[in-house]
Amino acid sequence: MAFDLSAIGSQFFVGLSRSMILFIVTAGLSFVLGVLRVPNIAHGSLYMIGAFSAFSITKLVPGATGFWLALVFAPLVVAAVSFIAERALFCHLYQREHLMLLLFTFALSLILGDLVKITWGAEYKSIMAPKLFDGSVSILGASIPRYNFFLLIIGPLVAVGIWLFTNKTKLGRIARAAAVDREMVGAVGINVSWVFAFAFVFGCFMAGLGGALMAPTISITLGMDHNLIIEGFLIVTIGGLGNMWGALVGSLIFGLSQAFGVLFWPQFAIVFPYTAVVIVLLLRPRGILKSVW
Repeated sequence: MAFDLSAIGSQFFVGLSRSMILFIVTAGLSFVLGVLRVPNIAHGSLYMIGAFSAFSITKLVPGATGFWLALVFAPLVVAAVSFIAERALFCHLYQREHLMLLLFTFALSLILGDLVKITWGAEYKSIMAPKLFDGSVSILGASIPRYNFFLLIIGPLVAVGIWLFTNKTKLGRIARAAAVDREMVGAVGINVSWVFAFAFVFGCFMAGLGGALMAPTISITLGMDHNLIIEGFLIVTIGGLGNMWGALVGSLIFGLSQAFGVLFWPQFAIVFPYTAVVIVLLLRPRGILKSVW
């Protein structure tokens, strides 16, 4: 089957834009893994809450204003939910073994899923992007929807923002230090419990932001968290557990392999990203970049 270069280019940019969403979500998951050593299964549920919250905000404030408000306030809703969960539950469990934390976050994901069903119902929801994003733009002869082009801009901005925060701010450096030696951080008089609370809320905020950004491109429905959390853990595994830049590399591999799978062999498109994961793990069992674990 023959494909012209414009079709390949268009699919490349579409895959790249989805990789940016995956990176935003998995960057939060990787941050929590790196600092707290918590495999947060509920991360996908918080992503789902971000998408549903964005839907509610756009219904309350129609039009482009509602969309931009959703990008700001939907992640804050998720941050508030995660703060309550962390202060009420997680802060008592950090010293437990990983298996217990895994089971706990799985239980939390089920609870959050039921709360989403009670709050928003089981019907499919959708969000329309503002008219600003109607149509497409041409990049190197390839046509790409304007909203996907917007995602291509947002992804690198988020990556730079995370890097600046973790490397150039006092709070970011404290979080990095806690990831390496939490006992030493506590010994110099820093309240490690609140550092962990911040790290957890920040990671979950990223999940909410990813959900709000993804909402105009998919159907918002119960269960949308399941595939996301599977993909998220695969991405942070191949990138390097807790490594933020590894999350970016893993997201690019996953998103682009999925996009080209749809183009070249649509019947088995779902196989392509998982095949890429298997190949990476065979060559680099501990991930492409250095794991913090």
